[in-house]
Amino acid sequence: MSAGSPKYDTVIVGLGAMGSAALYHLASRGVKVIGVDRYAPPHIHGSTHGRTRIIREAYYEHPCYVPIVKRAYELWSALEREAGEQLFVQTGGLMIGPPNGLLFAGALRSAEEHELEHTILNPAEVTARYPGFQVPEGSLALLEPRAGLLFPEKCVEAHLALAQRAGATIRTGVAVTGWDADEGVRVMTDAGELRAETLIIAAGPWLSSLVPELELPLEIERQLFHWFEPSSHPEWYAAAHSPISLIEYAEDRYFATFPDVGDGVKAGIHHEGAVIDIDAAREPASAAEGAEMLALLARYLPEAAGTILDRATCVYTNTPDHDFVLDAHPEHPNVIIASPCSGHGFKFSSAVGEILADLITKGETTFDLSPFAISRLVGGV
Repeated sequence: MSAGSPKYDTVIVGLGAMGSAALYHLASRGVKVIGVDRYAPPHIHGSTHGRTRIIREAYYEHPCYVPIVKRAYELWSALEREAGEQLFVQTGGLMIGPPNGLLFAGALRSAEEHELEHTILNPAEVTARYPGFQVPEGSLALLEPRAGLLFPEKCVEAHLALAQRAGATIRTGVAVTGWDADEGVRVMTDAGELRAETLIIAAGPWLSSLVPELELPLEIERQLFHWFEPSSHPEWYAAAHSPISLIEYAEDRYFATFPDVGDGVKAGIHHEGAVIDIDAAREPASAAEGAEMLALLARYLPEAAGTILDRATCVYTNTPDHDFVLDAHPEHPNVIIASPCSGHGFKFSSAVGEILADLITKGETTFDLSPFAISRLVGGV
């Protein structure tokens, strides 16, 4: 091998949700792949932490996501079997809001278009099934039975461990300082240079700094979650008896609740966080934010609104339209960008890893990625 020849087939920058899954799928296909990350995933500095993530199929955002999440379910199940560890808990899910609101109407559209199992419940029917919930008159709930929880840290650990078992190389604590793709790929890091044929950039909130030439219009948004000890009837909110929920509490304003898997009822507002610098110190949760979340929870899950047990911040990397980016770099077809997920990407990551492996090894995927094209964000490039 000459000094300038590739040592790897593929380099992956970023080993969070998408990067770890891509590493696993590529290594499983015999691709000589290396993944690098400035931290040691799973870590608390980006988006892939917080103990639980929701997975749901009746996707209110757009029906185009449904085929990908259906495949993700299959791959999470396969990963569980291979890892020998529970990564998913099926709880069912409630999408609660005004009948003509974006959440309920959008979830119903996806459920009907893709013939997903679902049930429409009025407020009394919700409470009859789930006594811990209180839905205001004028709202409806779409119940999708396959929804549930993923354990993000365990999922990333499983992808990374199985990728290594399949032959992948992992380097953590390594910061990427630049790259070029004029002849193959050269990735410069603070620990030396890597050479490969192809590159996947899955760096989440650090993406913009790695592709400054694209001037991607991304915003890093601080997000906050709280865990609560119910004031009474804790059994109502245990994962064995309670669904996950998304609730449209005002027009186009949402919060999510997660049943108790042993550390309390988790709840958080979806978006509405402050725009931040990812490398700056993150503001801790304030008393006012705790009071706001407690008040919202008390409206819909009243007995869950007890003592605050814990709180944590993470970040969303948002595109202007809140859709993903999954596309080749417009000037370098051997460089794939796969990161900004606008706060709703984790559930898809098992399938996105497979999609990325297909793009690298086959040059194509069976899924329609046109909604996730870079050109919509950087039309002049």
